[in-house]
Amino acid sequence: MTLRIFLALLFGFVMFTQNGTAQTQKKQNTQLVKFGKNVDAPFTAQELSMLTEVYQDKLEAYVLSKPQKVKNLKHLLRNRIVIKEITNLMDDDKYTLLSEIELFDIYNKNLKRDASYNKATFNPLKYNLEFYRMGSIIYKIDGTNYFIIIKPQTFKK
Repeated sequence: MTLRIFLALLFGFVMFTQNGTAQTQKKQNTQLVKFGKNVDAPFTAQELSMLTEVYQDKLEAYVLSKPQKVKNLKHLLRNRIVIKEITNLMDDDKYTLLSEIELFDIYNKNLKRDASYNKATFNPLKYNLEFYRMGSIIYKIDGTNYFIIIKPQTFKK
């Protein structure tokens, strides 16, 4: 009988200390994203083409049926991803090359890297870029003077 009491007390002590630790962990600051009015418009044909290329038959289930996911992707494509040509940059070798980034091929195993950059057909969603990190990030498109700039999310103040 004393062994059962000892084990019950030990179990209770372990559970209490685990709960106490979880309650004292530092909370991360979370803020609401401020979306522009342009996220209210439907996806364009080009945006839907990009999404279809990446999500294939999972597009409806994983994106289109989820209003917040739709809003986040519109915000990303319309406000946060900028592709810019920069010709006078002296130290461009310090940026991560697009060829060093893995493809985001979870839903489409047939995704292929672009052989060359074409503004009309380039799909940034097919690369596993850091879309949701704190702050901006810049990637260099191999063999060009083009850079992908991912702006941070704009937060309400």
